[in-house]
Amino acid sequence: MAQVLSKGANAPLSTTDVRVEINSSTPLDIAALLVTASGKVRSDADFVFFNQPTGPGVRLVPPSSLEFALAQVPSDIDKVVITGSLDGSGPPTFAAVRGLQVVVRDLRDGDLARFDPTGLTVETALVLVELYRRQGAWKVRAVGQGYASGLAGIATDFGITVDDPGPAGPGPTAPRLDDAPTELYSPPASASAPAHWGPPSGQPAQPWSPPQHQQPQQQPWGPPQPQPGGQQPYPPQPGGQQPYPPQPGGQQPYWGAPPGQQQAPPPQQGGWGAGQPQGQQGWGAPPLPPPAGAPTVNLDKGRVSLRKGQSVSLVKTGAPPLTRVRMALGWDPAHRGRQIDLDASCILFDNRGKDVDKVWFMSKKGARGAVRHSGDNLTGSGEGDDETIFVDLAALPPNIEALVFTVNSYQGQRFTEVRNAFCRLIDDFTGAELVRFDLSESKPQTGLVMCKVSRQPGGPYWSMTAIGEFHDGKTVRAMVGPSRQYL
Repeated sequence: MAQVLSKGANAPLSTTDVRVEINSSTPLDIAALLVTASGKVRSDADFVFFNQPTGPGVRLVPPSSLEFALAQVPSDIDKVVITGSLDGSGPPTFAAVRGLQVVVRDLRDGDLARFDPTGLTVETALVLVELYRRQGAWKVRAVGQGYASGLAGIATDFGITVDDPGPAGPGPTAPRLDDAPTELYSPPASASAPAHWGPPSGQPAQPWSPPQHQQPQQQPWGPPQPQPGGQQPYPPQPGGQQPYPPQPGGQQPYWGAPPGQQQAPPPQQGGWGAGQPQGQQGWGAPPLPPPAGAPTVNLDKGRVSLRKGQSVSLVKTGAPPLTRVRMALGWDPAHRGRQIDLDASCILFDNRGKDVDKVWFMSKKGARGAVRHSGDNLTGSGEGDDETIFVDLAALPPNIEALVFTVNSYQGQRFTEVRNAFCRLIDDFTGAELVRFDLSESKPQTGLVMCKVSRQPGGPYWSMTAIGEFHDGKTVRAMVGPSRQYL
């Protein structure tokens, strides 16, 4: 019979081979941090999560469990912290999560303990439970400590080097509970290689595969929704642009208002960012002339294929400015059967060339929600887009001048192991592909500056430039410096 724990309570573990299962109404990203008596990890290798699914004595078992061989956890590890964070496919905070429950099980003989976290509000990530040492034995403690800064906030708190934890948010909603004295950790003079995961004593190893990180459904992205009164939005036209609705008297749709006539009122689109400024709504804005100094190529003839170093003005003559787009990036393993774990990111630069925000798999929203990440793809397998970054151009803060899209290998795989890398810009209202850039080369480096979308002077217009330059960088932070030189 499992012991039911209240927040702060603890219970002994009768075995060192346990499974921790997290149940909830919405998918969560599960992680574990192996922490010393100082309250910090020894290195990033002590962080087990979807991009690094094994560690000494612990492995991630998709979709929502962790298995532990606690006898193999290194002796200088004081406790293992188990966390859950929202993955972006469901509600924005834990206030709307139902049925959240943590169950600790003996791998061979039933449930040991259960904890049901309650009273959650603005949290986007939680420390759920801890497995910790006391007098030579292991115990479990119910924690339920919340963070409003996501998984990156928890990782930073425990000493993980996180490239960008996002805007500063509230810290823990409750103090950490610990019945052990705290002492500073001093690394041993000669550290031995840490033990690795192994099966429980006397049992054969069980095969398993890395988790397939679920791509969240993006709402309210997609075609315009039916309007009040039952009217349907006008269907997309060839070339990917949507015309203005039919006019009274049976006139045909047109691009821009005829002389002496007022443009049709805009359909009401469900926003998701900071909102579109008045006068720049997708339907209601009067067409503006292309800005001075813009690239000579634009979208008048439909989709544009770029080569390295080329630019295109994201303008269609007589059409309103683009407002919501998505940058889709894709790649394939160069060798059959291999898995390539690459991470797409967006670095936002202001008019002084300073990186003011970063959007990546551990910080999925930026610029107050105007830029969003679809989630991490762990293998690169399959046809089509691997990761997508959504951008509400009209909701970007006015000081944002450029968005640079990069790809890097967190695990150090080089781009000579990758083929068919591409990016494509899509109008999110119509689903039409506007611009495509196919990378035709590879180099033995770990980072790639793929392209940039930059603001054009004199109006709400943007341009896209194909870059396709390789650099050494395994994280988005390491790609900031290389990206800045292309502004």
